[in-house]
Amino acid sequence: MKKTVRGKVYDTEAMTVVKKVSHGAFGDPAGYEETLYVAENGSYFLYNFGGETSPYPTEKLTSLSKAKAAAWEKENA
Repeated sequence: MKKTVRGKVYDTEAMTVVKKVSHGAFGDPAGYEETLYVAENGSYFLYNFGGETSPYPTEKLTSLSKAKAAAWEKENA
């Protein structure tokens, strides 16, 4: 996936998955997935997407600081 948000390019094929978390079962309208990525330059972003009644019914990309990425990882251990 390659998307540009607010002038910043997010390219998942050029980044590394740090952790992926699924909430709910496949096909669950309230279920969603969260994937934390890191780029070679050390920047992090979180990709969220889910079912129609989930917190993420449309794709969402969020840039994270290293500290916020570490906190997200700890919360999802």
